[in-house]
Amino acid sequence: MPRILIMHASVGAGHSSAAQALASAFERKQAGEVRVADILDYGSQVFREAVTQSYLQISSKAPLLWKMLYETTDASDLIDLEPLRHRLQGRLGRPLVSKFERFVRAYAPDVLICTHFLPVQLLSDLKVEGDWNTPLYCVITDYMVHNQWLNRGVDGYFLASDITRAAMIARGAPPAILHVTGIPVKLEIADPKPADQVRARHRLPSGAPLITLFGGGIEPRRVRRMVTMLLESAEPATLAVVAGRSAELTGALSDLSDGPQVQLRLLGKIDYVDDLVAASDLVITKSGGLIVSEVLARGAPMLIVDPIPGQEEWNADFVAGSGAGIQLRQPEAVPPAALFLLGQPERLAMMREQARRFGRPRAALDIAERVLADLASGAYR
Repeated sequence: MPRILIMHASVGAGHSSAAQALASAFERKQAGEVRVADILDYGSQVFREAVTQSYLQISSKAPLLWKMLYETTDASDLIDLEPLRHRLQGRLGRPLVSKFERFVRAYAPDVLICTHFLPVQLLSDLKVEGDWNTPLYCVITDYMVHNQWLNRGVDGYFLASDITRAAMIARGAPPAILHVTGIPVKLEIADPKPADQVRARHRLPSGAPLITLFGGGIEPRRVRRMVTMLLESAEPATLAVVAGRSAELTGALSDLSDGPQVQLRLLGKIDYVDDLVAASDLVITKSGGLIVSEVLARGAPMLIVDPIPGQEEWNADFVAGSGAGIQLRQPEAVPPAALFLLGQPERLAMMREQARRFGRPRAALDIAERVLADLASGAYR
């Protein structure tokens, strides 16, 4: 039975969620020994803080600077990448994560799958240099591709959409290793969940529309502005606001209560995100690759607000371009847009149909099946 190692990096929750979804898929297939690991657990504390804080601080506190950095580092195509890039990203990075390399060699997996670009960069460098020959797969967890994902030595890429594949081909990636599967989401999303049953389970009112706002990644003042405006609606509705781990957001909303016609549900960190999406008539969210994939896979209409410049803007463009949602930049525009959509059931139904068309609830299982088929065929012997 194969030993399957799935690597992620704990920079945001999406890469970890994708890795866990893949692990569940392999376990359902009874595929062998499956292990999930975070590359940042094998680096120094300085390295971990540099990776996590640089992204979180710059993207949230200085989004325009992040946009500049993101776009200016997206200049090279795969065919133009020189060995110097591997030395810069691999040799300079490897001493900082030397424990990671030792761990991979000691564990000796039969296949390695990465849901973040950092372990791919380090391991593809080893493959290019002939120091390592284990099959290496990469799951790109956004709907467009930045050149940080592009590496020689990768045996297969799993991609969110045909648009992602076309972009990879344009950058020189071999078409034969590009597989459009969707971004891996929790297996439960493939299971039917009637909205009325889910609402009853979580004591959410039936009848009136349910708007769910995932606000954990949005600046608290912007969330409060949206919530207070929605609470003033003259039309009956339920507004569920998920703060997640953000104590700051929870505090910013703690004094709010029901409006004249809108019932408010303030939620912290919950373990039933999919239930909430399944019960919702409209989901308001940022556009991280995983939350977008989860909502599309559940077939729920989306209203995207405040995307982080770079990858989240691209994800938002995909949703808007597919007809499964709309994108807004200003929080003041969100409440009237949400109420307008709720008053247009035909348009909401169309958006829901488009979400189902582009959603891929079986993504994790499809990836697992492809990897296992490759191993069974002896392609890497």
